Amino acid sequence: MAQASQPQWLTPEEREQLLPELKAAGWGEVEDRDALFKEFSFKNFNQAFGFMTRVALQAEKLNHHPEWFNVYHKVQITLLTHDCGGLSKKDVKLAKFIEQAAASIN
Repeated sequence: MAQASQPQWLTPEEREQLLPELKAAGWGEVEDRDALFKEFSFKNFNQAFGFMTRVALQAEKLNHHPEWFNVYHKVQITLLTHDCGGLSKKDVKLAKFIEQAAASIN
């Protein structure tokens, strides 16, 4: 059985093309890590947990799981691809889904 290819870091050209849209949506680069971070705020815990559930289901489908932290109505998310040790297209794809999920709740 052939193994799936390992995710590759985003090239400088891909970063120029893909990251500005995410940065405009509030994602920031993490200091000392090749990762993206964003904090989301919701009206209450139920909305935050519902958001996390939607993201978790999509993350399972993509086999790409975020680092996250939740307290009451806030959810902090860090994205990076552990297999390549930095940002990959998987992170961009999941970040775009996360933005859609958050917009549908707020």
